[in-house]
Amino acid sequence: MSQGLKITLKGGERIYINGAVLKMDRKVGIELLNDATFLLEQHILQPEAATTPLRQLYFMVQMMLIDPALHAKARDMASETIVALKDTTSNEDIRNGLTDVTRMLAADRTLEALKRIRALYPTEAACMKTDNDIEKLQKEVA
Repeated sequence: MSQGLKITLKGGERIYINGAVLKMDRKVGIELLNDATFLLEQHILQPEAATTPLRQLYFMVQMMLIDPALHAKARDMASETIVALKDTTSNEDIRNGLTDVTRMLAADRTLEALKRIRALYPTEAACMKTDNDIEKLQKEVA
């Protein structure tokens, strides 16, 4: 039998496993011996933090893991959001990343899709800074 995935959690930390929320009362090590879908608390985006288009997409994809009852609805919303984002951005890195995310979701590789979206955050921030700078210049000129 192959070795499982070992995870160490601090007291008070939460982990989401197959839709269930587990909270540790003290430091604990757990080993997942079979395939399980999980998210560590540090990777959970709270609704109020979904303040940019990619963070909103991340939140939708995350809901596919956290609440299995919402899986299909969250997947549909994520797919629609990806199409809208691709239509509104000219940044090739973001467009290519969204194409990767689409493939990952189609292959039911949700955790990988979340990682890919997180990797796009710096590019999105740079684009938004540039867009904000352009808007400021336009206001100054007007």
